[in-house]
Amino acid sequence: MLRRPEWLKVQLQTSGDFQELKKIMRGERLHTVCEEARCPNIYECWSNRTATFMILGDICTRACRFCAVHSGKPTELDLQEPARVADAVVQMGLRHVVVTSVARDDLEDGGALVFARTIEAIRTARPECSIEVLIPDFMGNRESLQTVMDAKPAILNHNVETVKRMSPRVRSKATYERTLELLGRAYEMNQDIPTKSSIMLGVGETWDEILETMDDLRAVNVSILTIGQYLQPTRKHMRVARYYAPEEFKALKDEGIKRGFRHVESGPLVRSSYHAHEQAAGAAGVIHA
Repeated sequence: MLRRPEWLKVQLQTSGDFQELKKIMRGERLHTVCEEARCPNIYECWSNRTATFMILGDICTRACRFCAVHSGKPTELDLQEPARVADAVVQMGLRHVVVTSVARDDLEDGGALVFARTIEAIRTARPECSIEVLIPDFMGNRESLQTVMDAKPAILNHNVETVKRMSPRVRSKATYERTLELLGRAYEMNQDIPTKSSIMLGVGETWDEILETMDDLRAVNVSILTIGQYLQPTRKHMRVARYYAPEEFKALKDEGIKRGFRHVESGPLVRSSYHAHEQAAGAAGVIHA
């Protein structure tokens, strides 16, 4: 196994805000991808009172080789969950919220209706809060995507995760082509809703393949891109093939901007929802260095 470089070591910072947010999450019986996916930025984000809610339970019907979320047969479908997410958003005083989910291939619509109801509940409870959703691929179901788009999130996010060649090895059931198709459809359904995707590095891709993936995302009008380093969550998951240096992430950000992305967040610890409020502002035309 490769030795983790210094720039990937994270300081533990359990501030009062971190503890308060954790208390809210437990009180509302909610899940966060920050915890379930073992995000390295959890202390920074929670201390800044931002978080990514994970709806539709905490058991995923897929078993991607990079992901720490539990996989199996889900038993939970809580139709009161949207209201509890909205209550937590109000308690936290959020101005931008990210809502994601496990994959729910056991549901006919993949959970799209719960996404829509969560968007509507947050908008009703806190109208000034912008809402970003990070959705699964719904197995390519056009009607499920339309259900989410009709609820009008501020940003529609779906992650490509890796380059085309590595996708079958890295992802479970999801395909590179289906991801591009979904992102392209979302843009066609409502061009006023920016689309977003994410690439993780260090699973065996080449530099040219990363640039090709950027080109493929731009070809379907994706306007926000995040690029981060893959970190092996447990010994059972696939190993890191390479660690990229901060300078390489800076070079990739420059390549992304050159290709026309309206905002690129690129760095070793960047994850899809990292600095999401800045990404939203960037997509709206506000430049962040």
